[in-house]
Amino acid sequence: MLSESRSDRKTKPVVVPTRRTGAYALMDSLKRHGVKHIFGYPGGAILPIYDELYRFEATGDVQHILVRHEQGASHAADGYARATGKVGVCFGTSGPGATNLVTGIATAHMDSIPMVIITGQVPRAAIGTDAFQETDIYGITLPIVKHSYVVRDPRDMARIVAEGFHIASTGRPGPVLIDIPKDVGLEEFDYVPVEPGSIKLPGYRPTVKGNPRQINQAIELIRQAKKPLLYVGGGAIAASAHQSIKELAEHFQIPVTTTLMGIGAFDEHHPLSLGMLGMHGTAYANFAVSECDLLIAVGARFDDRVTGKLDEFAARAKVIHIDIDPAEVGKNRGPEVPIVGDVQQVLTDLLRRLRETGDIADTNQTKEWLGRIDRWRQDYPLVVPHPENALSPQEAIVEVGRQAPDAYYTTDVGQHQMWAAQFLKNGPRRWISSAGLGTMGFGVPAAMGSQVALPDQQTICISGDASFQMNLQELGTIAQYGIKVKIVIINNGWQGMVRQWQETFYGERYSSSNMEIGMPDIPLLCQAYGIKGKVVSTRDELQGAIAEMLAHDGPFVLDVHVTRNENCYPMVAPGKSNAQMLGLPELKQNNLQVELVYCSNCGAKNASTNHFCPECGTKL
Repeated sequence: MLSESRSDRKTKPVVVPTRRTGAYALMDSLKRHGVKHIFGYPGGAILPIYDELYRFEATGDVQHILVRHEQGASHAADGYARATGKVGVCFGTSGPGATNLVTGIATAHMDSIPMVIITGQVPRAAIGTDAFQETDIYGITLPIVKHSYVVRDPRDMARIVAEGFHIASTGRPGPVLIDIPKDVGLEEFDYVPVEPGSIKLPGYRPTVKGNPRQINQAIELIRQAKKPLLYVGGGAIAASAHQSIKELAEHFQIPVTTTLMGIGAFDEHHPLSLGMLGMHGTAYANFAVSECDLLIAVGARFDDRVTGKLDEFAARAKVIHIDIDPAEVGKNRGPEVPIVGDVQQVLTDLLRRLRETGDIADTNQTKEWLGRIDRWRQDYPLVVPHPENALSPQEAIVEVGRQAPDAYYTTDVGQHQMWAAQFLKNGPRRWISSAGLGTMGFGVPAAMGSQVALPDQQTICISGDASFQMNLQELGTIAQYGIKVKIVIINNGWQGMVRQWQETFYGERYSSSNMEIGMPDIPLLCQAYGIKGKVVSTRDELQGAIAEMLAHDGPFVLDVHVTRNENCYPMVAPGKSNAQMLGLPELKQNNLQVELVYCSNCGAKNASTNHFCPECGTKL
């Protein structure tokens, strides 16, 4: 048996406990985990933590951004996380402060965004007594967090923070709640720090590497497919897998479509890009998914807004499903090849396997398939209307994208969100939008979070007049901190998507969707906050106004008055298949390469390459 000399032994430095409060342990732990910005709003139960925050801010270790409503704090932390990939952090007090965070927590949960939410709570002895401003935020949020804690002992604080950051940022990301009773923040104890990465959770071991046998099976299916399609979701963004997706797509010449969450995972200027699929996706993406023979789902969850009528979604296709969350694989659609693992790691292993086997893809394998897609692309393009004496929403968004192609874009929810998804071409993490929950009021505070995280980058919020009013109080936060966000309001005087549904499915009964009465004067509102604002209502003004906004060294709100009754097309009606889209453009009559056939059911004109009539869904 060999003996080990003292010089060979690795000795850990002795940590001498120091007498500290629970609030100090929290702030020091946040600092150790690299937290530079916290979004929050103080209140009675969280005051011990804010008192310690005061000292940490004084040394420049952290900056607190005082929002005007706790919902703004949660969305700002969310935007911060989406823009950077880091864990976003927000604070709120007990009772109404904590419940005001709930919408933002649910938004992050639905979109798998890493966040740590710190809430104050009444003192331990008062818990369960219906004390002033007491709510069971732990219980309230159980369905919408990845994990949650109530800190009963300050000695657990550092460990819980380290666990919280680890859980939030690994595996499938998500929000973690830490509820801290007031007296836990005040209590002194012998504090020993817990360093990031030192936590081991035996019951929590996300699968990272995909099964090699299943990866080989996936490669065989890809080699055999004549009409493959890559279907890419938000998991590819979380895993930073955009380069691997590009390599795979180019190697086998596979067209790529993304979900709303997956926007930016593949370059939309690339000839293999089909843009977004689903309810308001491109016609050619929806036709492609309806006719493909192999669907490669990468970090996507087969959401109902993507699939339409589920049993007709990629009905002829075999499915490869790659996802880090085993609960998602097979949840809505059973795959032929399920691969559980980190998307980037799985694709890296798949590409390595291709290189090791000297695989040379048949460049003609998908030639016919890509040709068919190109004909759909020519026949059913996204249309930008140019009405006389008015501005269309689409041309306003296109012009913003033209002048600021590399900006980080946040959106609110509704028609403007879908138009932005259709017409803006975004890079990885530069598209920040509430997808799963569809949260109006998300855009402005999310833009604050993105801009605070990346002060040298340009952040632009595309909002609607109804969504903007959900959290317009955050103009106060923007003004206080000089956050240089640019906000473009696509103003049609309606809750636009609600109006469109009422027109299409509810007999034009416009119940409580008109926003004209009570609409604020946006430039006057901005003036009240000390922010520059401007109205645009004509095409001649648009280009110059956007240039002025982008050149302005400070926050700017551009209120763009657009046509009132423009609808967002294409549109897959609820319960219909993706091949049944409303609002497709008429086929070009002068295109001699397109042979027209007529639907036997509704008589609509179709290209001979169509297998289904997009108007009624009849098989041609």
